[in-house]
Amino acid sequence: MKFDTNLLAPIYQFLQCATPDQWVEKARQPENLPILLRDHLLCELKAAQSAMFLIRKYAVAPESADALLAWFQPYEDFAYKKIGNIHSLKGKNQATKQITARAKSPYSQDLIDKMVLLIKEELHHFYQVLEIMDARGISYDSISASRYAKSLFQHVTNHEPYTLVDKLIIGAYIEARSCERFAKLAPYLDEDLGKFYISLLRSEARHYQDYLMLAQSIAKEDITERVNYFGQVEAELIQTPDHDFKFHSGVPII
Repeated sequence: MKFDTNLLAPIYQFLQCATPDQWVEKARQPENLPILLRDHLLCELKAAQSAMFLIRKYAVAPESADALLAWFQPYEDFAYKKIGNIHSLKGKNQATKQITARAKSPYSQDLIDKMVLLIKEELHHFYQVLEIMDARGISYDSISASRYAKSLFQHVTNHEPYTLVDKLIIGAYIEARSCERFAKLAPYLDEDLGKFYISLLRSEARHYQDYLMLAQSIAKEDITERVNYFGQVEAELIQTPDHDFKFHSGVPII
């Protein structure tokens, strides 16, 4: 199962550790595929939500904020209220109105445009994972979130613009780690699922770069130290024992 290794070179440089072999070993076991796919499904929704929350809070006009909520409603109804199904979600991945910046916003349309594209791609991935689950007879069941994202966000600075910069850096790490894990796991999966994970690499790699570029442009000062700090936090979560096996979990406790 081949892919462009040059695509991942910047990600391997960015992340401060590789996924431990113990995680890959557990993830490749067929009996763990349902939990992996259910968590992956929710991770795609949460990635889209994170982008949506950012631009709702910092950048979009009030009418665009409402349009974003309406865009997400069928996905959130399905994930959290068990309303709808794969058929009712088909064709729902679009905002009903143009998403535009609020007047006198210090954040540019570039932030909105990058995040709206990310939202579209993550919700498309959500639907693709749901299709895979449906084809394999894997039911969707609610599951708890792993410690990963929550633990990262506990380190966010509580004053602006550094709060936003930290959130964007965290977004970069989540996307980069997802990309690294897709690539690491793909060779051990069946051909169809392996091809699917490889197909996600390019967009995830671009998402990480977009988050990082936005963080640097908003900070207006060098963010290397902050990026390294979150890299250390992220690497510790990946390399330490974790009772809860999920897509972004640490070393499994067997």
